[in-house]
Amino acid sequence: MALLTNAIKGTEDTLPKDSYKLRFVEQTIAEIAGNYGFKEIRTPVFEHTELFNRSVGETTDVVQKEMYTFEDKGGRSITLRPEGTAGVVRAFLEHGLFNEPLPQKVFYQSSCYRYEKPQAGRLREFHQFGVECFGSESPAADAEIISLANEIFGFLGIEGLELQINSIGCPVCRKGFQKALVEYFEKSKKDLCETCHSRLDKNPMRIFDCKSSVCNKISKTAPTIQEFLCDECQEHFDLLREYLDEMNIEYKVNPKIVRGLDYYTKTVFEFIATNIGAQGTVCGGGRYDGLCEELGGNHCPALGFGLGMERLMLVLETQKIELPVEMPCNLYIVSAGKTANLRAAKIATNLREEGIFALFDISNRSVKAQMKYADKIGAEFVIVIGDNELESGKVELKNMETGKIIEMELETFSDEFSSVAIFESASKLAESTDGIDLKAFFGGNL
Repeated sequence: MALLTNAIKGTEDTLPKDSYKLRFVEQTIAEIAGNYGFKEIRTPVFEHTELFNRSVGETTDVVQKEMYTFEDKGGRSITLRPEGTAGVVRAFLEHGLFNEPLPQKVFYQSSCYRYEKPQAGRLREFHQFGVECFGSESPAADAEIISLANEIFGFLGIEGLELQINSIGCPVCRKGFQKALVEYFEKSKKDLCETCHSRLDKNPMRIFDCKSSVCNKISKTAPTIQEFLCDECQEHFDLLREYLDEMNIEYKVNPKIVRGLDYYTKTVFEFIATNIGAQGTVCGGGRYDGLCEELGGNHCPALGFGLGMERLMLVLETQKIELPVEMPCNLYIVSAGKTANLRAAKIATNLREEGIFALFDISNRSVKAQMKYADKIGAEFVIVIGDNELESGKVELKNMETGKIIEMELETFSDEFSSVAIFESASKLAESTDGIDLKAFFGGNL
């Protein structure tokens, strides 16, 4: 019988064998962000379309080609979020977080949606970890969020990432730069792609972000923003570099980085992997000092970054970085007969309340089938409860790796704080064995 449907192209299921790895990485990143003072924020998966048109920019590929936009039953234009920053800024303004002590630091872990050609590291539904910092104009804030991203990669053991930075100036110094770009690209206008024709009139900096190999070749000898930075932007960029030098963070200045969204000002940066194919940007961000005003608020300097989780996991896999293994079942309770089954359910409940990963049979399997199942799932220890055990009040705790057995009182498994007694018995079984993690036996709670 054929399946009714498959997953939509450009989306992926995260199966149990992989989800624990993703959860470990997400929790690790959140903890590191917490050390920098960032607190979690959650925003809706869809917003009014005008939010992204204004913030992301009508000349970007995201708005022109990639957004999932639809009309709801009330006739309103709604868009699934293509990135995380716009919704966070909207929430920051709507809920008056600018009245709280500044800087306000938030992080999010969100799904995002873009209609792109799926390939390794690029999906139509993808996931981002992002941070946003509101209320600081200092390049020290820029250096701090770059340091945060750098620490995440270092903690996970990732190598070979290159940090590239640039300043794209402010609206004042960009006027001269854009004028020079128009004059330069007009000479090759006939060779530019159709999309870049419109960019040339509206926002010529976007041509640097074009995926066309022809446009990229033309862009190589184009003027750079460094020739046009005003004194304030140049001083900001120079001081950022001093901070990065002081923090021992290696970087490369790339004058062609503009990022793919229109809201950026001054600092932009990317962490680029060289070993995952064309989609090498794992993390990117920068400063967007004018976005709060663009969305109807008062001036509030801000900056942040987005880190693609799929690309991050791809880098970890490519570099063969081992993540902690999923905690196995600590104790499987094999039972036979109604009374024994009920006792197994009670024991499992007691142990779970004490933080022990305990399972019992819920499929009416035979004792032999239960033992096979316990072995297949990698249970560390097993006890068997049947009529004899109920009558004698004693059970055997078996170490599934070594086969060693120790006798215990059945009532021990029903007593409060029974984990202490079980731990003592498990310790005796493991004394002469290698590789038994007794701390893991209790979920790391001992």
